[in-house]
Amino acid sequence: MPLLLIVFTLLLYLRIPASSAATDTLLAGQAFGVNHKLISKNGRYALGFFQTSSKSTGNTNNWYLGIWFNTVPKFTYAWVANRDKPIKNTTSLELTISQDGNLVILNRSTKSIIWTTQANIKRNSTTVVLSSDGNLILGSSSNSSEVLWQSFDHPTDTFFPGAKLGLDKVTGLNRRIVSWKNLIDPATGVYCEKLDPSGVDQFLFTPLNSSIPYWSTGVWNGKYFPSIPEMTGSNQIFTSTFVDNDQGKYLTFNLVDETMVTRNVIDVSGQTKQFIWLEGSQDWTMIYAQPKAPCDVYAICGPFTICNDNMFPHCTCMEGFIIASPEDWELEDRTSGCSRNTPLDCISNKSTTHTTDKFYSLPCIKLPQKAPEVEAAASASECAQACLSNCSCTAYSFNNDRCCTWHDELLNIRALQCSGTTNSTGETLYLRVSAKDFNRLKNNRKDIIIGVAIGAGLSAFILLIMILRNKRKSSGHIPDGVQGCNGIIAFGFSDLQRATNKFTNKLGAGSFGAVFKGFIDDSFAVAVKRLDSAYQGEKQFRAEVSSIGAIQHINLVKLVGFCCEGSKRLLVYEYMSNSSLDAHLFRVNSTTLNWTARYQIALGVARGLAYLHESCRDCIIHCDIKPENILLDGSFIPKIADFGMAKLLGREFSRVLTTMRGTVGYLAPEWIAGVAITPKVDVYSYGMVLLEIISGRKNSYAPCSSSGNLDVYFPVHAAHKLLEGEVGNLVDQMLHADVNLDEAELACKVACWCIQDEEFHRPTMGEVVQILEGRVEIGMPPVPRLLKAMAGSSHSP
Repeated sequence: MPLLLIVFTLLLYLRIPASSAATDTLLAGQAFGVNHKLISKNGRYALGFFQTSSKSTGNTNNWYLGIWFNTVPKFTYAWVANRDKPIKNTTSLELTISQDGNLVILNRSTKSIIWTTQANIKRNSTTVVLSSDGNLILGSSSNSSEVLWQSFDHPTDTFFPGAKLGLDKVTGLNRRIVSWKNLIDPATGVYCEKLDPSGVDQFLFTPLNSSIPYWSTGVWNGKYFPSIPEMTGSNQIFTSTFVDNDQGKYLTFNLVDETMVTRNVIDVSGQTKQFIWLEGSQDWTMIYAQPKAPCDVYAICGPFTICNDNMFPHCTCMEGFIIASPEDWELEDRTSGCSRNTPLDCISNKSTTHTTDKFYSLPCIKLPQKAPEVEAAASASECAQACLSNCSCTAYSFNNDRCCTWHDELLNIRALQCSGTTNSTGETLYLRVSAKDFNRLKNNRKDIIIGVAIGAGLSAFILLIMILRNKRKSSGHIPDGVQGCNGIIAFGFSDLQRATNKFTNKLGAGSFGAVFKGFIDDSFAVAVKRLDSAYQGEKQFRAEVSSIGAIQHINLVKLVGFCCEGSKRLLVYEYMSNSSLDAHLFRVNSTTLNWTARYQIALGVARGLAYLHESCRDCIIHCDIKPENILLDGSFIPKIADFGMAKLLGREFSRVLTTMRGTVGYLAPEWIAGVAITPKVDVYSYGMVLLEIISGRKNSYAPCSSSGNLDVYFPVHAAHKLLEGEVGNLVDQMLHADVNLDEAELACKVACWCIQDEEFHRPTMGEVVQILEGRVEIGMPPVPRLLKAMAGSSHSP
């Protein structure tokens, strides 16, 4: 089957009207309405009226004049004229050039002007042209080079190639871009990107009503901005120029390949993002985002919330609070934050001496800076009393003998990953809640789960003892002084020849070479992988082996040793007696895994991937998660293999350009272009594997209907059956209904979220672990549209 079919869809909540004959020019005396548009000469951009509709309510009341990407089948805006003045009635609507020469949106019936370019024009002979770079230009009819007004001087949320961002010193105009209010409302939003008003040669990202930046580009050094390393290197898709002269001070950029279609926006999240349109996947692919951590954006979650970079979604309400406006949150506008379940007693009774309010602890968080300090409070109890004595005080902290209090709304509270040595970086916030909420929260608090960490540590310790014991028992097969870094043993090639009986007991062929079973000192079973395509020098190979050896987790196959002699490169792993997962899911006469074993395998694989993504010194993307790379030990504990072959990513970079390829059937859509991968490619592959664990069958076209004569792509079939509440029909028939259906439904939900088309819709592996452990709830996922397109019309709901 093809990897992905081309998908031609419009956004569900944005619609474009039909058009008449194409032209790029509007002349004086002409007018057009909602069924007309201007199209640039190169066909790339279009200007016309469009309307937005809510994904939740379906209302379609607001119309706007805007510019969009005309060659992109997925409707994508680029500029909006009347962003803060939506049009409700289009009956008498027209776009025309007024008698004073300005371009206007006119209500013919009332002769009222809804929007105008407001140019200071001394003559009324003007023409409007939509240029090939997306600039809407109002110019003189007699002199085409005379620009009286242009949309590039009034950007909304998109920075066009060829446009200028910054100051026009002649007119005093300061061009900046400002986010939309939410996903469907182009009104002026919360965040903006602008030239530093202090005169420093950099751009700041700030809330619209504040001058305090939450991120900056760094000062221009003549070639690039230091905070944007993507501006350098051989894989650039655009060139940037920073200009400071008598005319202006601004940034402009141009595409290296002018045929490429790109978007550079500041979106609702407050991040600036660069996208490119990929014809292969028929979708936008994000190649750049700053700031990289969503929680770096000021007040992104609103008041009384906790932001977590490693959770999806990133924003949650504090204990004792509920979402203030669920409708806004659904459209990714969370600035309203959360509100209390129960009012504070102090405020209700107007008393500061007999309040029943309590403090609920929120550990392991990063507190906002510049909190008022109460110097008189020398202890935690005195700090708490100082807060209780003021009705406006909503929280306090007592850390390092310092008492800090917060009043009114709490903003920018951030969750940290507090485990192991990182615990010291987290602080505790004591949140003021009503006595009623405090008692409820105290009763509901759960103990922290520590079994996984203990089990992993114990397993690693036992394995280390076994290796050292076998090494001491060596009778010459392992020479003295061969232990490498991180306890990894450096074997001689002759040692491994003897251990594997001259490589005769072949277990299989992995992604990077054949694997053979062997015995160290005739007692300790190992799996020896002979690498077929390892061309690194000895120093580099040993360094990579050392880094792999340092990665230890109960759900990762342990590297025991290596061989590096001449051109020979081999890796020695602990032996997995129960082979790989595919052998138990797909092969005839294999051991049928019961449901409990399957669920624990799914959970173990999730834990292993979460460790690779979130707990290693360098984020490790596996890039080839599939049942063949999930091995099972004697107790059927899953262990991920081949993780050391993945590309290592520094924490400062969330994306890399790579030509690596995984396995067809488990590939995320972003693999189509072979660029811009993140840990979410592993999440996608995990979702595909999880469906196979549930069903006991390959995710391929095969009869799924009750009649057995309808070919359906199983992931799409599973997504539909999940929505229909028929999860029981998806579970492996070999289990004979001996299944925990609640766990099966939860696993199916997780799988369908993991295989969503857009990577930001997929959870992280850390979130998957929490969901499967029952610590986080999850909603019903939509049917992935790209997979649905792959299945065509074969599915009948």
